[in-house]
Amino acid sequence: MKAYKLLRKRRDGSLGPLFINRSQVIPYGEWLAAEDHPTKGFKQRPGWHCAPNPVAPHLKTELRSGERRVWCEVAIEEFTEYPRPANQGGKWLLAERMRIIRELN
Repeated sequence: MKAYKLLRKRRDGSLGPLFINRSQVIPYGEWLAAEDHPTKGFKQRPGWHCAPNPVAPHLKTELRSGERRVWCEVAIEEFTEYPRPANQGGKWLLAERMRIIRELN
């Protein structure tokens, strides 16, 4: 299934997660299994957090620190829907497997 994921774009062009396991490099075109990384201050929700549309009103794409975030079209497998408030996009898809197809921004 096609979905969308907001990722951190580093200065070297590599992509990585926004908050959990920030040092991970997420390559294009490669199927990746979800991992569980319990992190203080964050609720434990294992899986790749994706959205049915490239919308997450609660997250910025340009930060004061200079960090950039980009939306990517992804393919996901073995996912569950997770209801969220409208100000968080309305619905999250938590996937067991994900592959980046292309960057949108």
